[in-house]
Amino acid sequence: MKISKRDALMWFEFFSQLEDDLLPRQQEIAYAVLNQIETAVEHRRAEAMKDIPGLKSLCGRSLYVGSDDKFSRGCRSCLTGTGLSAIRKTNKCNVQCKFCYNYGELECQEPIGEGMWEIGGCKYREEDIDLLLSIQENPTGISYVYLEPFMEIEKYYGIIRKFHEHGIHQHMYTNGILATEENLKALGEAGLDELRFNLGASDCADSVIRHIAIAKKYIPWVGIETPMTPELFEQFMAKKDAILAAGADFINCAELHLNANNLPNYMGENMYMSRHGYLSPIWSRDITLKIMKMADEEKWPMLVHDCSNRTKFARGLNLKAKEGGWFGANSYACEFDRIPYEAFLPVLQDESFTFIEEEPLPEGYRPGDIVL
Repeated sequence: MKISKRDALMWFEFFSQLEDDLLPRQQEIAYAVLNQIETAVEHRRAEAMKDIPGLKSLCGRSLYVGSDDKFSRGCRSCLTGTGLSAIRKTNKCNVQCKFCYNYGELECQEPIGEGMWEIGGCKYREEDIDLLLSIQENPTGISYVYLEPFMEIEKYYGIIRKFHEHGIHQHMYTNGILATEENLKALGEAGLDELRFNLGASDCADSVIRHIAIAKKYIPWVGIETPMTPELFEQFMAKKDAILAAGADFINCAELHLNANNLPNYMGENMYMSRHGYLSPIWSRDITLKIMKMADEEKWPMLVHDCSNRTKFARGLNLKAKEGGWFGANSYACEFDRIPYEAFLPVLQDESFTFIEEEPLPEGYRPGDIVL
């Protein structure tokens, strides 16, 4: 069903007012609309990619430009190894970003527990790590997430040292604001392999750019990972030379995807849904492709990785395959209990956004028909 944009808008205006779940034919209409939007978005991006001659692929799972040897080892683990093995400890953050998945809930995040680490959904003490690694297959990589580790970074050195002794690649995410030469050096000495700075969280602060350069002195792999937003792009371009000079090995251009917490901060933007999963502003990956084109033309010293919804889709497939899942199993999924139909009204109202192909609604799906 190649529903027209006009009919799509009419039905989504109706769906956005409903409180109950859609009936089967109504669901067919909704999925047809989502497909029309996604098809148009992918068509435009395919055209944009033709203008990036240096575009490369990691096993068909993700795209990047730059020197192969600068592709993040953590990303390789995520996309081709045993997945993204997350370790959780810190339930606090020193900033509140509008793109954060925990926006509005930062003060009520459950603690992991004093002296405890959450690994694979279970709780461990530092002295349990040797037991864990002696019984289960060692992961190709682990990551420290949730929320800002530098709020209590001194607690991380011991466990990083444990995993380092077993030769497991470790990467950590930070906004970089609380980084210092002392704690960055301590992380390097403990054995942290990779540190990723979310420049968007600090509005590309000069101090954080300096911390990137300091981190490179002590940590083998240093990168930038941040959601692509218009604000980030403007700030990045204003300080591009300083950022490139800081010596980061890579930048992961994350396609911003939304959940119930941060969606209100972006209502009114043109949205699309990727494979009935992540909901994103259309401009997010468009910004990634713009940056990749610039990096390719200017031969940036750091690799630029397209950490898109499609990359997350591939990540989910890889993770389930490594876990022994059935054919087609994927951990990638929608983050909403019910599709927020109202979020798609702006793109359907946008006269500049067109569907690739349209056809009249079949009988049973037209206005006035009983949709069962």
